[in-house]
Amino acid sequence: MGDVKQAVRERYGAIASGVIESQTNQGCCGPAASCCGTTEKDVISRDLYDQLETGALPEAAVLASLGCGNPTALAQLHPGETVLDLGSGGGIDVLLSAKRVGPQGFVYGLDMTDEMLALADRNKAAAGATNVEFLRGDIESIPLPDNAVDVIISNCVINLAADKDRVLAEAFRVLKPGGRFAVSDVVVRGEVPDDLRRQMESWVGCIAGALSEDDYRAKLAAAGFGDVSLEVTRVYSIADVPVGAWQPTEQEKEQLEGKFVSAFVRAEKR
Repeated sequence: MGDVKQAVRERYGAIASGVIESQTNQGCCGPAASCCGTTEKDVISRDLYDQLETGALPEAAVLASLGCGNPTALAQLHPGETVLDLGSGGGIDVLLSAKRVGPQGFVYGLDMTDEMLALADRNKAAAGATNVEFLRGDIESIPLPDNAVDVIISNCVINLAADKDRVLAEAFRVLKPGGRFAVSDVVVRGEVPDDLRRQMESWVGCIAGALSEDDYRAKLAAAGFGDVSLEVTRVYSIADVPVGAWQPTEQEKEQLEGKFVSAFVRAEKR
């Protein structure tokens, strides 16, 4: 579990540092280029947001967006609500949520990576957001009291956690009664070869840690959630999947085709 967390921290810390450097050294590289350490978005993270949404955001928040969906658009946030984003990264979903809940609402972003938190704070200042706070911590141990938030969102982060039961139990704890769990995540349909799950790079790439649809439903129910639903938002080809050093055979490619999807996962704390 510690190895997984450290691998995630190192990769996303490097991405955040690259985005900050690219913004500091404008002559070195433009948006999402690689010469300063950032990378072009892969198929999973590409084309998730409407330009009308991102146009008013700091460029660095958009560059650091590494999710697999747009939970802020699907969560039906209301003015005055308190929102928590698990694994908030550079802050794109926090800043979008802050606009939706308005000045009477509040949005927390939780991340374990110092570099991402530094980037998120820069983006918060650039956006002039006053109803936002970024917290350092693990999603397995949320630094908020019981019954603290109305809505929990997350964008392709829970699949990175080794102890998903603990994450979902913590999410249930900090939600108010009647609170909503509304996350985008990668979900697997069917069996995945052990070779792929053992690839640490694939954990970091949002694939090997993905739960099956049935497992996701069962774990949410075990945590106490009701009204669980999963809505598939994108289906991936095997060519889209970051398999790292593992080289699948043609038979394995055929078996994996269409197995990985992005889904919007909803549940309610009764």
